[in-house]
Parts: sequence; structure tokens; C-alpha cells
Amino acid sequence: MTDADADYAAAGFGQGLVPGPRPALVMIDFARAYFDPASPLYAGVERARDMATRVLAAARRCAVPVFHTRVEYQPGGADGGVFYRKIAALKAFDAGSPLGDFEPPLLPEGGEVVITKQYPSAFFGTDLAARLKAGGIDTLVICGLSTSGCVRASAVDAICHGFVPVIVADAVGDRLPAVHDANLFDLAAKTAELRMADEIIVYFEGLAS
Repeated sequence: MTDADADYAAAGFGQGLVPGPRPALVMIDFARAYFDPASPLYAGVERARDMATRVLAAARRCAVPVFHTRVEYQPGGADGGVFYRKIAALKAFDAGSPLGDFEPPLLPEGGEVVITKQYPSAFFGTDLAARLKAGGIDTLVICGLSTSGCVRASAVDAICHGFVPVIVADAVGDRLPAVHDANLFDLAAKTAELRMADEIIVYFEGLAS
């Protein structure tokens, strides 16, 4: 245990949350923008994509509901507000840009919900919470991009809505490893549970059996 771990534990952070029997998988913003080296948002997160592909396949096998999020703006960002003005690279998600398309092999399949958003959280300005509550979901398993941005915002909003957020630590990513690691540390202390892809696959399979 590091000094930081010990300090946080002594203060009472990081109490365990137990994932429930009715999870959904949320795939946050697996857009081509993060994988095309010519994109301003390229993040070198191919390993996160590959791990997320395994988790997605397991969810489909085990009949776990799957939700995908994507970002799209009116050209010029009139629906993106201050957030769009803050990050110039969000122009990559203007309507019609191929960088906003889903990255293969993470394309949604028939029956899977696609949530289009303009802000970091998958919940803000969308009907995600209503859909989850209507489906009796108690746990949100989160894969996606980026750890410090939309993954973090979605996990924070998930716990605020009463869902147990579980972040698949090797299926999320960020453009800087130090930023990724710091955000996972803080999320584990205050907001979410962290699990690896292999653990989540076992969790899904256990529920299915």
C-alpha cells in the first residue's frame, strides 16, 4: 500500500460497493476520432478498445443490456455551448465528420440503444437514466473514453442517480497515462468500483448461469 493509499483509507475513502444482479454495459464514445492518428483527439488507446471488445462480446453472450454513447454537434457547435468553445478538437464531432463514427469492432448491434450526447456525461441532457430505471438496472459497467473526461463524468452521474458504477480499468483510456492513472485512483476512492475485463466477464457469466 502506498502512502497515498494509506492516507485515503485512513480517511474512510474507497468503501466497497457491491455490483448488483441487474447490470447494464455502457460503452462511452468509442469513436474513430480517438484511433485515427491524423485526428486531433488521437489518444493511443488501442488496448482499451481491444479489452472493451471482449467485454462487449461477453455482455451480448450473457444478455446484458448494452448502451452506446456517441457525440455529435451541429456544425459550428451551437448545441455544444461553452464545452464546445473550451475544446477546439470537439469539431471532430461535427455532424457528417467520419471521426464521429463508431470504431470497428465496437459497432452497435440491433436492439442496443445508442445515446447521442453533446456534453461529457452520458446522462446530461439524455434519457439514459430513465431508460436504465425502466429496465430495472442497478449497476453500470463502464468502458470507454476518455478516463478523465466522459468516463469520469458518466461514473459520477451514475452514482448520483443511484446506480453502482463499475469502471473496467483496462477498457478505459486517456491520452496521457499519468492522467488516466490519477483519475482511476480518485474514482476508486470516491465514486466507482474498478474491475478488470476478465473479472467483468466472469461477473456477466455468473449472472447468466
